[in-house]
Amino acid sequence: MLQDNLQQVRKPLVIAAGVLLATLLMGALAMYISLRSVGDGSRHIDFAVKAGSNLSNVSARLSEANLVGSETLFKLYMRLTGKAGRIKFGVYDLHDGMSAAKIAQTITSGKTKTISITIAEGLHNRQIADLFVEKKFFASRDEFLQVAAKKSILDKYKIPAQSAEGYLFPDTYFLPQGYPKDKIIEHMIEHFFEKAKEVKNFPTEPRKIHETVILASIVEREAKLKDERPLIAAVFHNRLRDSEPLESCATVQYLFEKPKARLFYKDLEVESPYNTYKVRGLPPGPIGSPGIAAINATVNPEKTDYKFFVLKGDDAHHFSKDFKEHNAAKKKYIGP
Repeated sequence: MLQDNLQQVRKPLVIAAGVLLATLLMGALAMYISLRSVGDGSRHIDFAVKAGSNLSNVSARLSEANLVGSETLFKLYMRLTGKAGRIKFGVYDLHDGMSAAKIAQTITSGKTKTISITIAEGLHNRQIADLFVEKKFFASRDEFLQVAAKKSILDKYKIPAQSAEGYLFPDTYFLPQGYPKDKIIEHMIEHFFEKAKEVKNFPTEPRKIHETVILASIVEREAKLKDERPLIAAVFHNRLRDSEPLESCATVQYLFEKPKARLFYKDLEVESPYNTYKVRGLPPGPIGSPGIAAINATVNPEKTDYKFFVLKGDDAHHFSKDFKEHNAAKKKYIGP
């Protein structure tokens, strides 16, 4: 009697276990099928994971792009493998030949598709902005300039100015598409301060640093040859010392949307604190982003009595100690 009762209890349990096993097997098979690649790898997609995206959002977009077979099972896989909270923002090169597991590994790796952007020495923020807009990091020049003028960023790096002009270090940057806009500006500023550590005698006080950047930006725009930068810096230091206007054409050129091939006397009459033909001392801010050579030349100028220079026509300058010699050089190289 007892044995019959045990058999009656055991039979439903065996059936239930069988049903459960079958369900698990079917579920595992369904997951396996869903997590396999959905194509042959011929369809590539630049898949952007924006900052702040969560698992649900990413899974839905992967399903919409037909990169995973099941949004629900992909989310389940991410949770079971501990990857749900490890998705990193950026742009990823995905294709339909990737399994869901490979996609999961990719979007949690942080190895995003990067875009290179080269900032030449001497470019000012308007020019830099246009390069970033062209690469689609910013929607417009105005947006870039607004971010580069954020008070929170300026305060963070103790920049005593209205914008980060001059502190966006010229170099080639490799950035993931979708990189936060504030972080782009901060990354360039941090690069500036890292490079500045290489310069002997570089100042530490924010106001002195700013004055150095202003003058270095002028040296950068005036110098055609690298080995002349310390001489050009010396000329400007000597003129500042003697309270004479810098008379830099580069500061006037900064006022125009596009640099002019040649400045005329009427251009030198424009009313602006950046017109160093009319205003003594340094202009209010940098006129571009100086490179390390110009910064070094500004901090460690040549020891000389030169106070003038004129372009000779071969990218080299003639340097003079007084106005008489300078005037003669101008007649020789420019004409009467």
